[in-house]
Amino acid sequence: MGDSRTTRPSLLLRLRDAQDAQAWSQFVDLYGPLIYDFLRKQGLQDADAADLMQEVLWAVSGAIGRLEYDPQRGSFRGWLFTVVRNKLRNFLVARQRQGRGSGDSGMLHWLEQQPGRDADQEALWDLEYNRRLFARAAEQVRPDVQESTWQAFWQTAVEGKNPREVAVVLGTTLAAVYLAKSRVIARLKEQIEELQRESE
Repeated sequence: MGDSRTTRPSLLLRLRDAQDAQAWSQFVDLYGPLIYDFLRKQGLQDADAADLMQEVLWAVSGAIGRLEYDPQRGSFRGWLFTVVRNKLRNFLVARQRQGRGSGDSGMLHWLEQQPGRDADQEALWDLEYNRRLFARAAEQVRPDVQESTWQAFWQTAVEGKNPREVAVVLGTTLAAVYLAKSRVIARLKEQIEELQRESE
C-alpha cells in the first residue's frame, strides 16, 4: 500500500485529462457532497443546491486545464470555495432580480455588507470539508477493521461513551478498548492524509 501512495499522481493533475473518469468520479465523490451540503446550509432548497452544485462542477471542469496550482498562494479547496461563493452570490442576485423585477443589485450589496459573512462561510466550508473527509476515510477504513474494534473506537471517540461502559457492552477489557480506539484513529489519520494528498 505504501508504494501506491507515493506513485499515485495528484488528483488535480489527473483532472486535466477529461477522459480520466476515475479521477472525475473521485473528485465528485469528495467535493460534490461538500458543495451541496454547504449550499443547503446557506438556505438553498434541495433542487437549487443540486443545480448550483452542477454549475460549480461544470465551472471546475472548464477551468481545471488552466489552473496553475501553487500551494504557496493558497489551497485548491480555497479556490473551490471562491468558485462556490461566487456562484452562490450570482444565484442570489439573480433570484433577487426575479423577485423584484427591477434588476437592481440590492442583494449583492446586502451580501457584501454582512459582517464576517465570508469568514463564517469559509469556516463552515472548512468544517464541511473535514466532515466529508472523515466520513470518506471511515468508509474506507471500516471494512479493514474487525467490528468489535470499530465499535470500541466509534462508541468512545465519536459517540463519547465511557470506555469502561463500552468494554462491558463489548465483553472486552478496558485496555482492549483503548488499544482499538488508538489503532483506528491512527489508521484514519493515515487515510485522511492520503485523501488530502490525492486532492491537492
